[in-house]
Order: sequence, then C-alpha cells, then structure tokens
Amino acid sequence: MIFKRAVAKLRAQDWVAIAIELAIVIIGVFVGIQAANWNQSRAEKREAERLLGELKPALHNFVNYFDTAKPYYETTRRYADVAFGGWRRDPSVSDKQFVIAAYQASQIYVLGLNGSSWTAIFGSERLPNIDDGEVRDELASLMTLNYQSIEAELSTVYREHVRQVIPEDIQDAIRSHCGDRPIPNQPLNVQLPASCDLDLQPARFAAAAAELRTRPELAGDLRWHQSSVAGFLADMGAVEALTRDLLYRIEHKSA
Repeated sequence: MIFKRAVAKLRAQDWVAIAIELAIVIIGVFVGIQAANWNQSRAEKREAERLLGELKPALHNFVNYFDTAKPYYETTRRYADVAFGGWRRDPSVSDKQFVIAAYQASQIYVLGLNGSSWTAIFGSERLPNIDDGEVRDELASLMTLNYQSIEAELSTVYREHVRQVIPEDIQDAIRSHCGDRPIPNQPLNVQLPASCDLDLQPARFAAAAAELRTRPELAGDLRWHQSSVAGFLADMGAVEALTRDLLYRIEHKSA
C-alpha cells in the first residue's frame, strides 16, 4: 500500500510526500533489522550463560584433579626417597623395597586435557557473547593453554629407562596390586597406594635390584624426573588458581 501511494505521488510530483514515504520505508527496514539483531544477540548471550552453567561440572572435575594430583606426587616422592636409598646401598632398604620404589617413583598422573577439550564443551565462537570480561578472559586462557606441553615434562628418560631394566613380571605385579586406584565418588581421579608388598620370590627382587645398581646413572635420571614433576606441579598450580577463580566467578554470577 505504501508503495502504491508513493507511485501515485511520484506521478503527481509531490516530492515532499515521496521523501517522507521513502524515509518511513528506510527507517522501518532499519528498525526491523536492528530489532532482529538485538533479539539474536540476546538469544546468543542467554545461550552463552546457559553453557557457562553447564561448564561448572567440568571445572569441578579439574579442581578435583588438582586436589588429588598433589598427594599423588607426594607419594611418588616418598617412593623416590626409598629408591635413592637403594642406589646408596642403604641397609635399611631391602631389595624388594628398592625395586618397587624405583618403579613407583616413575608413576605419573595427568588429566589428558588439551585446549580442544574446553572448546568442545563451550565453543570458542561463543566467547564474545560472555558479558563478564574476567570470565571471558579466564575461559579463553583455559581454552588456549598448551596442556600437552605441560604434561610432556613428565615423560622423562628415567620413566623410560627404569622400566627397561625392571623385569616385566615385577612390573605387571606392581601395576596389578599397587597401581593407580580410583578414588571413591571421583571416577576421573586416582590415587597411588602409599605402600606395596608383592608375593614374589626374593630371588626375583634380588636380581632386579642388582641390575638397577649396575645403572647408577638412573639415580641422576630420577633426580631430573623429580625436578620435572616439581615444574609440572608449579605450572599446574597457575592453572589451578585460574580454574578456581573462574569457577568462583561463574557460581557467584549465577547465585
């Protein structure tokens, strides 16, 4: 109808009326586009807020990992101390304790995350829709962090070489009876038993201990391994602080 009136006025050369009609059309189209964009933006922001809420369980799992990784590596450190005693020929360390400790000191515990894990949960394209700048920046940091590089610190030559020396039947027995154990109510997290006693012939441990002592350089490799673990925990400590702060902000925001 408005176009018919405009044509009629054009024929009558009513230029003022024509201009008014065209302005109404243009403004109407502009307002319609702006309203559609505004509604879409609101919908995207609501979706981003909903996904932030769904992100909380993953962040809680990450926090639980930090809480269990620290005691796990305290346990491997105690095994390392026993292993050092074995290489020093400390009489208080038996062959069995030496061999088991040398293996357990090489155990590692990683979450296996990478940046794409967070992207799969939230989606990087949704980051701009988060109103809270702190939440947006912290989540972006978690999504872009190179977790594989941090966890690569733990793949040391000690872990590789000590497992080349210890016989496979002893390694199998350690993994079966004293390996990682799931933590109750935390299916994604594990703990390492603080002690380990295996029912194998003493001669097996004596032979394995003798072979380990012919490789004194493994003690130096173990020192390097422990240093790498310390570096890993320091790096993950920064990630832990970031994760806890992000989780607090999300929960406080939705409270």
